Amino acid sequence: MTVRRIVANLATGKPAEVARFYRELFDLDAVMDHGWLITLASGDSAPAQLSLASEGGSGAPVPDLSIEVDNLDEVHERALTAGHEITYALTLEPWGVRRFFLRDPLGTLVNVLQHVH
Repeated sequence: MTVRRIVANLATGKPAEVARFYRELFDLDAVMDHGWLITLASGDSAPAQLSLASEGGSGAPVPDLSIEVDNLDEVHERALTAGHEITYALTLEPWGVRRFFLRDPLGTLVNVLQHVH
């Protein structure tokens, strides 16, 4: 299993307004815009990203952290085996992402995801 990226998510009722601040101040580009979620990145490889969301999508809460992996089933099985509470069931979302949510030991809501190819 390889972690592909980790994305910080900030909850806001006004994603476009907050995105404008980060775009203008840090020269970040909008690499995804669903209206309720705008992801900003620097450069083509997107080494740093910041997502601004009014919801988590599909009625889910906004996660505190998103971690993209190359084998979601493996991570999901690890979480279940370890007895971690899954707070959002493994789901294939309409925007082409499979994901599930769980909380880390600090209570951080973590969105673990894999893009469907």
